[in-house]
Amino acid sequence: MQGLVILNRGGGSAGDDVEERVRAALNEAGVDAEVVAVDGRDCVERATAARDEGRPFVAAGGGDGTISSVAGVLAGSDVPLAVLPLGTLNHFARDLGIPTDLAQAAALLKSGAKHQVDVAEVNGRTFINNSALGLYPLMVLDREAQQKRLGRSKKLAMLVAGARTLGRFKHHRLRLTINEAEQATVNTPLLFVGNNDYDLVLPQAGKRQTLDDGHLCVMVLRAQGRAGLLAAILRVLVGRTRPDDMIRLDAVTRLRVVSHRSHLAVATDGETEHLATPLDYRIRAKALTVIIPKEKPAGAEAPAG
Repeated sequence: MQGLVILNRGGGSAGDDVEERVRAALNEAGVDAEVVAVDGRDCVERATAARDEGRPFVAAGGGDGTISSVAGVLAGSDVPLAVLPLGTLNHFARDLGIPTDLAQAAALLKSGAKHQVDVAEVNGRTFINNSALGLYPLMVLDREAQQKRLGRSKKLAMLVAGARTLGRFKHHRLRLTINEAEQATVNTPLLFVGNNDYDLVLPQAGKRQTLDDGHLCVMVLRAQGRAGLLAAILRVLVGRTRPDDMIRLDAVTRLRVVSHRSHLAVATDGETEHLATPLDYRIRAKALTVIIPKEKPAGAEAPAG
């Protein structure tokens, strides 16, 4: 049975000829796979059918949102996920050690090794990178509006959105239940929940050293004004944080977030939606099998064999 390669027509930034280039890369690598290009809403349906058919692998090509939707289908099954990094940032592929070159990434479908990594969930929605509420979802909504209305690039739109969001941000009063026991009430402009631990200090800021340690990375920015918030972010990036900048929660496997609001804007893997509260986060340890380089990559231990 052939493997399946799912390309998101509207995801990533690979260009109009991406399907042709992917087929050429697979052919050059000697990979036997069916290639389908579908709209984003159909990625889950195609991945589900491939999982149920027991395909030898499902490869997803697009941005992290596309990869995340396919990963959510394959998590908990024996069908491995392969990643073709055709997005703008490709955080998940980078942390797995997947090469950004399409030909090299395609070759892994034949020469790579299988490795189990964690995924995380919020209210049953799988994410492979991170989830956030507060400032970040507002920035994502603003960015998407600029891209649709003004045709701006993702990076430029995000810079403009960041500046505007800082001008109108608000704090959220949240009650946190950690690992179903410990509780805390926080007043914060940003709650960040990552799938495994994130580095914060430049030049490694935003990267993960492992994707299989079985814990959520939970960070809470303390309430402060705009100037204080900007200063705190800068201190985090240069590694000179102060105790009043951020609360970092360790060894979290489950997190419940309660708000007086019935719904909150939540960003998961760069896509924002309004979710009903409470928000229930959990880690699914080693639930997803991925195909990675046989040599040890950044973000994963060397696979056995």
